[in-house]
Amino acid sequence: MLGVMPTTEAIRLAVERGFDLVEVSPVAQPPVCKIIDYGQLRYEANKKERKQRGKQKKTEVKGIRLSATIGDHDVLVRVKQASKFLEEGNKVQVELLLRGRQKAHPEIGRQVVQDFMNQLLDVATIESQVSQQGGKVSAIMMPKK
Repeated sequence: MLGVMPTTEAIRLAVERGFDLVEVSPVAQPPVCKIIDYGQLRYEANKKERKQRGKQKKTEVKGIRLSATIGDHDVLVRVKQASKFLEEGNKVQVELLLRGRQKAHPEIGRQVVQDFMNQLLDVATIESQVSQQGGKVSAIMMPKK
């Protein structure tokens, strides 16, 4: 604590000691500055930021692919797989590709995806409704909070 002093005096003092004059709080009256090594300050700030980034939970979007002619048992296997993904905190994107003559009846694909999603409503909520884009029917579900 060196007290209030002119800027030129503070800069001269910092240079004498071999450090930098860093403005800590520019909105204070008078502005608050510290005589410190700026490189060390940046290093510690970056280190703290990297540590915080490592602790963040990254949510992934896992994909489940169905077909219009999928069997009942295969649906149950996919439901179990999707519920595992949701319990881990990941989102699930359900995709169904329509091929050949199936494209003439997209309502069948939409119904398969809707039935699949209805089986997961106890562990998930619907983020985006069933949508169709070309020969692809898809929807996204996210875990319940």
